[in-house]
Amino acid sequence: MSLASAVPAAPPIYVGVANVIAAVMLLIEFGMLRQALARDQVRLYAVQSALISVLAIVIAADRDLPDLYALAGLSAALKVVAVPLVLRRLLPAISDEEEALGVAGSQTLSPASAVLAGIVLAAFGFFSFGGLRGVVPPGQHSGSLGIRGPAAPATALAIAGAMMLVAFGLMIVRRDVASQAIGFFSLENAISLAALVVAAGLPLILETAFLFDLLVAVVVFGMLIRGQHARSESLSTADLTRLRG
Repeated sequence: MSLASAVPAAPPIYVGVANVIAAVMLLIEFGMLRQALARDQVRLYAVQSALISVLAIVIAADRDLPDLYALAGLSAALKVVAVPLVLRRLLPAISDEEEALGVAGSQTLSPASAVLAGIVLAAFGFFSFGGLRGVVPPGQHSGSLGIRGPAAPATALAIAGAMMLVAFGLMIVRRDVASQAIGFFSLENAISLAALVVAAGLPLILETAFLFDLLVAVVVFGMLIRGQHARSESLSTADLTRLRG
């Protein structure tokens, strides 16, 4: 056996770029979990959404999928510009002191405990979706879901699974409407990342349908934010537990 055949081939640049983008998106998700103010979470969501558009462009260039260029443009217009703009217009009526007070009263876990719980969720999601699949000896079951796709590396899919669980965790540990909305929108980003990994070649009409669902969610959460603040002058939903029978 020659030395050249014994050394594994270096992964393509595309694989490294896709994995790095997915990893940065996961780190941004932890940043959302750590931030106290919804305005800071909105900024992080815009950056995370921009990375989704960049990844779509990278996959389009590598896999020769021109529809993904249009999807990247639509995604950037909606997620990077429109959604953060709508959220910022809903939040100015609430002062930073009001928001910080509402957040402090609506957290089910301290920030440090929330991050630790997020790490556990991320690890579970990463290995469940097949992270480090290649280290499992042949003939043995890896314990993962075994989902594969030709568009992007398996590591990016595993990171998408970790992002989904961390986004769910954000919606659970924060009981203010704005943070729950941002958690839901970042969950959609994680699903978009997984969709690019598994089925980047879907028809453009199907891919844009997911963006339409996001637009509907923005309208619904906008109504919830306005209604909750008008009713209690706070974004916290903790007082809604009194409505239980």
